[in-house]
Amino acid sequence: MNLAESRRAADERGFFWALTCVLLGFGVLMVHSASITSWPTNFERVYLTKHLTFLATAVVAASIAATLPARFWYRAAPWIFCGTILLLIAVLIPGIGTSVKGARRWLRFGGWSLQPSELAKLAMPLLIARMVVNRRETLATWFRGTIPFGIPVALAVGLVLTEPDLGTSLFVAGSAALSLYYGGWPIRNYLIGVTLAVPAVVYAIIAHSYRMRRITDFVSVWTDIGNSDAWQLKQSLLTLGHGGLWGVGLGRGSQKLSFLPESNTDFVFAVVGEELGLAGTVGLAALWCGIFWAGSRLFARLHRNCFAYIAGMTLISQMVIQATLNAAVVTALVPTTGVPHPLVSYGGTSLFVSILSFGVMVSLSRADESTDDIVLRP
Repeated sequence: MNLAESRRAADERGFFWALTCVLLGFGVLMVHSASITSWPTNFERVYLTKHLTFLATAVVAASIAATLPARFWYRAAPWIFCGTILLLIAVLIPGIGTSVKGARRWLRFGGWSLQPSELAKLAMPLLIARMVVNRRETLATWFRGTIPFGIPVALAVGLVLTEPDLGTSLFVAGSAALSLYYGGWPIRNYLIGVTLAVPAVVYAIIAHSYRMRRITDFVSVWTDIGNSDAWQLKQSLLTLGHGGLWGVGLGRGSQKLSFLPESNTDFVFAVVGEELGLAGTVGLAALWCGIFWAGSRLFARLHRNCFAYIAGMTLISQMVIQATLNAAVVTALVPTTGVPHPLVSYGGTSLFVSILSFGVMVSLSRADESTDDIVLRP
C-alpha cells in the first residue's frame, strides 16, 4: 500500500470511529432518559453510572483490540470460541450460573455479571471465517463443505438454546450463515442447514408455552389489538405513536414511566420514537446506514476470499441486522425476541461485545498494511 492509500485508509477508519462515537453518545442520552421513573429517585442515575462504567471499560478494550495486528484474530479465533463454549457450559451448572426468571444466562462476580451468549456473537464469525479460509478447497462439496461447519454451530446454538434463549441462539446461527455467505458458501449447501433447522426451531417454539404466547400475541396485535393481551407490544406502539413527527422532547416521554416494560433495554427504540419522533427514529436508521457504508469501505480493498474480509463484513452486517431486528420487534413487525439495540440499549455484556466488535473490525481493516499475509490469503 502506498502513502496516499494509507492516508485514505486512515481517514476512512477515522470516519468510521466518528460515526460510532456519535451513536455511543446518543445511546448514553437515551439510556439516561429511558431510565427515568415515575417516582423522584436516583434510579436513573444508578443506571447511567453503570452504563458509563460498562462503556468506559468497553472503549478501552476496543481501543486495544483496534491496535492489534489482524493476524491476531485469525490465530486466536479457535481459542476465543473454546473459551466461549466453556463459559456457556459453566453458566448451566447450578451454583456457578445465575438463574433469573427461570433462565440461566449469567455468571455473577460480585457486582458484575457476564452473559456468555453475547460473546458467541463475536466468537462465531471469527471461527467460521477462519474455517472457510482453511477449507476453501472443500467448501463447495456437500459433506466436507457442510458437516465441519455444522459442528461448532450446533454446539454453540445448542448451549444457548438450553439456557433457554431462542432469540440469541437463532442470531448466533444467523451469524454463522453470514460468514459462510461472505465466504462464498454455495447456496445449495444452505438447503441442508435449513432442512435441519426448521423442524428444530418449530419444536423449540411449540415445546414452550411462553414462546407460543409470543407468537399469538404478535398475531393478536395485528388482528385485534383492542382485545390483545400483548401488553408490551401495545405499549410499544402507543409509545411510538405518541411521538408523532418531531416527538415530545428529550426526557419528556411519559410511556417510560412504568407503562413500557424494558424501556431502557430491549424497547429503548420506542422511547426514541416518543421523545424524538419519526425524525429521531429515521435519523437513527440513517446513522446505522452510514456506519454500514463506512464499515464496508474499510474492507473494500481486501480480497473477497480472505479471513479479514469475511470476518469484518460479518461483524458489521450482524451489527446492523441486530439493530434492524430490534426496531422490527419494537414496531411489531416480528415477534418479541429479546434482542437489544446495539450501542443504544442499556449496557452490560451486550454493550461490551458490541463495542469490542468495532475495535476488531478496525484491526481487521488494517490487514492489507501488514507484512504477514496470513489473513489475506484466499
